[in-house]
Amino acid sequence: MSHAAVELLAKDLNAQGGVFCPNPQADMKLWNSHPKVYLDVARTGEAKCPYCGTVYRLKAGEHFHGH
Repeated sequence: MSHAAVELLAKDLNAQGGVFCPNPQADMKLWNSHPKVYLDVARTGEAKCPYCGTVYRLKAGEHFHGH
């Protein structure tokens, strides 16, 4: 099962520069959810969920400035 990448804006990331999956922006339904996992998107610009394979990436031109 292949998932498209979910493009995120810098404001979509939390203070640590990451997101949790499952994520509402990935259009996930309750029946295909899995345990909540933290993904560090800011470190490399994208992260892939080890459970479902959804890729979360920063949209081109977006930069995360947080801590």
